[in-house]
Amino acid sequence: MARVGHLIRRKQHEIERITRILRSCFDPTQVQSPQPGRIKQIVLIGPYARRSWYEDRRTIGFSDYELWVIVNHPLFKEESCWDRARWIIHRELGDRCAVDLEIYSKADIRIARAERDTFILDRIEAGITLYRASRDAPLNARERRGARP
Repeated sequence: MARVGHLIRRKQHEIERITRILRSCFDPTQVQSPQPGRIKQIVLIGPYARRSWYEDRRTIGFSDYELWVIVNHPLFKEESCWDRARWIIHRELGDRCAVDLEIYSKADIRIARAERDTFILDRIEAGITLYRASRDAPLNARERRGARP
């Protein structure tokens, strides 16, 4: 995960694990859609992308992982498509880290560009792309099994 090489090794592994879980446990079969469900992009935003994260062992305070997932169709933003991934992330990472997951569709991003929505556009631009469907290879069978409960 060279994209997050500025983080300590444990944080790099956690982010990589979260990304693999999201990719392998996304369940587009939970909704009926006119097209197959696909994750187009996963972006790390917030303090871990800005290099301003903190972790205080005394107070057990720490920054959340903020990830934005962009899917190919608005129907795949439904919670039911992400329940399993959220459950596995919570089970595996538990209290070690908090994960804030926001789901957007390609249409949401197009609308944000048309309306010049700086909230969305600035975060995507400043964020770190962890996965892009057009660039990264699909998960192999072993990686998909690794994220199964």
